[in-house]
Amino acid sequence: MSERLLSLDGPGPFGTPPGEPDGPAAGAPPAPSASLPRPRTSALARFALVGEVVQGGFVELWAHKLRSILTLSLLMLGVFTLVVMTSVMDGVVDKISTGVAGMSWDGTLLLVPKAPTTSEEQKRFAMSPGLRYEDLSRLTAPHPKVLGFIPRANARTTVRVAGGAERVFVAGVTHDYSLLMNRPIGVGRGLTEDDERRRSTVAVVGATLGSKLFGGTDPVGRDVVLEGVPYRIVGVLAAGQIFSDENYMDANGFLIPLETFMDRVNPGHSLDQLGVKLRSRADLDEVTSVMVARARQAHHGIEDVEVKDLEAEIARAWQRFLEQVRGWRIVLSSLAATVLLVGGVGVLSVMLISFADRRYEIGLRKAMGASDGEILVQFLLEALVLAALGAFLGTLAGGALCRGLSALFPYGLPVNPVGMVIAWVVALGLALVFGLYPALRASRLSPMEAMR
Repeated sequence: MSERLLSLDGPGPFGTPPGEPDGPAAGAPPAPSASLPRPRTSALARFALVGEVVQGGFVELWAHKLRSILTLSLLMLGVFTLVVMTSVMDGVVDKISTGVAGMSWDGTLLLVPKAPTTSEEQKRFAMSPGLRYEDLSRLTAPHPKVLGFIPRANARTTVRVAGGAERVFVAGVTHDYSLLMNRPIGVGRGLTEDDERRRSTVAVVGATLGSKLFGGTDPVGRDVVLEGVPYRIVGVLAAGQIFSDENYMDANGFLIPLETFMDRVNPGHSLDQLGVKLRSRADLDEVTSVMVARARQAHHGIEDVEVKDLEAEIARAWQRFLEQVRGWRIVLSSLAATVLLVGGVGVLSVMLISFADRRYEIGLRKAMGASDGEILVQFLLEALVLAALGAFLGTLAGGALCRGLSALFPYGLPVNPVGMVIAWVVALGLALVFGLYPALRASRLSPMEAMR
């Protein structure tokens, strides 16, 4: 009897049943030693298993609310930072590029008075009246490679209106200033050649100043008093971005005909600058030489003016701006990556705690036939569910903030799809990396040890 109980080779639970001969029946072929192959799981069954795992992940999140909220908050903040950072940076670059284009200094030379640097230059410059209105007849002579000339004279004075007085900028310009400098008229009309010829006391007011002086009502047709002389407002500049001193003065001041400015505001007839708009950027050197020669001839050989290549200066400033933007991208990306990394550690903590709490469940699943790979995939899917939920909430919050800030940018502030994809990939990738260790531990757990 003891020998029969010790024999465990038979098909029965305790070996060969009583009354049966040991070993295979006479004449029967020996039983194959390999186990039968597992039946293949259908695609529908696999999909149902994935759905069950995802549902189980949400159940686990709901069962441990505080722990899940802390982990989701970190993942959400990381994704939120990446989404908002990439979108806002794109919006800032668009806004700055629009403002730079609005300055209209592309292909433009600027003649300005030159400051003396030595005592000899001071003596020589004292013999020249400097850049004056009377020089325009010589300096602005037509040239085939010049699109137009933009003289400008500035002053700061007090304007009186019915509601009081205000300190403002006044600029004397020509009738084509708005066209050449991209200053469109929002309401009314701009200055005309007839205004220049008649030396009319008319003015175009900037959008900011017009709203300030007249409380948002239409300023066209109103009268203001400049230097004791009444001026009729005939137009209002359209609102635009301010990226230069000229932009600021135009938005917060008045434009009047240059001849009127010289007669009534600046009896000295001095000019602050003369812009030269080129037809082609390739003609820069030639036109520069021409303008320098004209200025020298007008000032009897005294070179008391200098030429600035505004486009080159703006290009250098633009490169400096892009370098600053690149630095800010690195800083904010590092911040977002740090938050996401901490969120990945949170995923690791949650999955380890989940593994410790569900050892019996893991053992039971394995006892019922679940393979190591299925347990591994189950835990990895649960980690992905956690990360996807955090990324989804972060994307929603980032999109809402971008929508709220869109009015501050010229082209709105759409969510950058590249930033959103990067945020999701990083969040899900960290979930896989940090969820792999708990998944491996769960898959290698023996059923006997788990159910002990």
